[in-house]
Amino acid sequence: MKRDVSTSLDIEVQAPTTLEFQITVARQEGLEVIEDLSFELDGRSIVPWEICGPHGTRIHRFDCGSGNLRARYEASVLGTAFAVPASDYDLSVYLRPSRYAESDKFLGFAATEFGYVTSADLPLAVSNWVGSRIRYVAGSSDPIDGAAETLLSGAGVCRDFAHLVVALLRALNVPARLVAVYAPQCVPMDFHAVAEVYHEGVWRVVDATGLAPRLTMVRIATGRDASDVAFLDNHGGDIILTSMSVMASADGPPALESSADWISIW
Repeated sequence: MKRDVSTSLDIEVQAPTTLEFQITVARQEGLEVIEDLSFELDGRSIVPWEICGPHGTRIHRFDCGSGNLRARYEASVLGTAFAVPASDYDLSVYLRPSRYAESDKFLGFAATEFGYVTSADLPLAVSNWVGSRIRYVAGSSDPIDGAAETLLSGAGVCRDFAHLVVALLRALNVPARLVAVYAPQCVPMDFHAVAEVYHEGVWRVVDATGLAPRLTMVRIATGRDASDVAFLDNHGGDIILTSMSVMASADGPPALESSADWISIW
């Protein structure tokens, strides 16, 4: 399957700063990626420093003066990434509470709500529960909201759904993490966030929103929660994101899937 993805960001930098972007396709064996990445400040090209993160994540960092910054990325992605065994470090880190997936707040609730579910069924039970209890409402949450706020409000966007799934699974002693992806056929089109759960020796995707076919998704960044996978981080200055466009398409319709399918997208 061939997938084409792109990102266009326009940023007004009001004071010198250091910027970090996570918008490129993750580097993974088995994928052939033909890509073009560019940054221009008032028409002058900037060459970023690439930092390699976990699970193929790529961070592009540079110091930036004041002015109008244009970030552009296009990629064609072919193939299927090889599955990578989970390390002992992963299985430890992704069981711990984190900033937006505060699983320690859910220990009692998760045990009461899902105590009757067998371990084999837990990931899908949790994902389906979140999908049925939380409404997708654009603009309903703040960037600093975590899983607890999502549960209380009953509404959120994709990252909120994923945070709640991750927090509940960790509270049930199941390693889980957040993945930022390009998602063909996602409605609304944007950077998408899904949960990835370690189940029966393999990392697999669960998406409580059901907004996009999991088989077409392309990994961008992987981490404990949204603080690890943000598409843009600003360190020290003052910026305004003035425009943003994300596109993703696949060369054909994906295979039919259901919420009961276990899917690994890499």
